[in-house]
Amino acid sequence: MFRLWAKTFKDNHMLQDVVIEDGSEDTRTHKVFRALDKVCLQFDLSKPIWLDKTVAEFKRHRKARFTRDNFIDSIDFDYLEIQIIEED
Repeated sequence: MFRLWAKTFKDNHMLQDVVIEDGSEDTRTHKVFRALDKVCLQFDLSKPIWLDKTVAEFKRHRKARFTRDNFIDSIDFDYLEIQIIEED
């Protein structure tokens, strides 16, 4: 089972969070993108842009932060953080 935890933060306080599960046999990359799509739908956000810095952080730590630089639209929080908490 693949599980991704997404949280939004403002002033170091968590505003909202959700865990997305994916039991498909798809690749890890597809699972991450699909989970991020579900997070954006649930939090009513536009899809963030994966900058080189974000990709490197995600590869290294299985966690990434999307700040204002990653979004085209304005956001009312400081950052969106995603983290893989379980993968098969």
